[in-house]
Amino acid sequence: MPRALVAPDDFKGTFTAPQVASAIAVGLSGAGVEADELPIADGGDGTMNALLVSLGGELRTARVSDPLGRPTAARWAMLSDGDTAVIEMAQASGLGRVAPQDRDAWAASTRGTGELIVLAAREGARKVLVAVGGSATTDGGAGARAALREADVNVPITVLCDVRVPFEDAARVFGPQKGADPEMVVRLTERLESLARSAPRDPRGLEMTGAAGGLSGGLWAYCGAELVDGARFVLDAVRFDQRLQAADFAISGEGRLDQQTLTGKAVAEVARRCRAAERPLHVVAGSSALTAAEIDALLLASVREATTIEQLEAAGYELALTLTSRR
Repeated sequence: MPRALVAPDDFKGTFTAPQVASAIAVGLSGAGVEADELPIADGGDGTMNALLVSLGGELRTARVSDPLGRPTAARWAMLSDGDTAVIEMAQASGLGRVAPQDRDAWAASTRGTGELIVLAAREGARKVLVAVGGSATTDGGAGARAALREADVNVPITVLCDVRVPFEDAARVFGPQKGADPEMVVRLTERLESLARSAPRDPRGLEMTGAAGGLSGGLWAYCGAELVDGARFVLDAVRFDQRLQAADFAISGEGRLDQQTLTGKAVAEVARRCRAAERPLHVVAGSSALTAAEIDALLLASVREATTIEQLEAAGYELALTLTSRR
């Protein structure tokens, strides 16, 4: 029986990666293809779930500060090794925590993320993975650092980054989507520059230090955090390469394929590894803005669009029929 490795990212705002993988697997199985479900992530939203599915562990809930300082319930995970905590900063400090009419790019703080790190350390974590992405903040990690300093917590931190933007560009690139007008972008940039000048290590000019409004750079500069490419880290952690070797082909996907897909997103990393392993990669997406040339550049075997669970199942079924008919 043919075997497929089904490794999608979240369809953000629609379906989680486990939901997407399950739906595609249903379609594949219906047409006689065995499916190995492997949800993945790029270091942003969905990273916690992807690691939990493959590595095991438990979800926990805590009351922390949201971006505007209001109490909110946020989830975090302790992996099955009992030593490693996984925190998605969007759980506490994400844009989804603030209604559009309440967004305040200047006041939004990462303090709640710092509070989650403190809690994880106090509950036994010896190392903390912080997945960044979807933030409401551009505070350079000042809020998170304050929470760590006040609690006198010093735990090894690895930041899983979903973008490569340097610290000084965080406001310019991401500020507008957080409610910052051009004047506010200038003010936010000046604040980041000031933070960088006073830091023990200067994060400016370094890739990935601008993730989550500079949270990654702040944790690197002040707390000695390690910054890693989120997609690569997750795929290594869930043993993607080993599981790909046992498959005849792979299927990945995300909510939207566009220019960003070509530069650091999970699908691009999957494509790179499939090329190295000489396994065809098929992609299912909610929508695709990639040109034929861009699809060729990724060496994708096919691209299909699906926006409902039924369409995801159908995509898996149709793909299985197409592939098995060629055998």
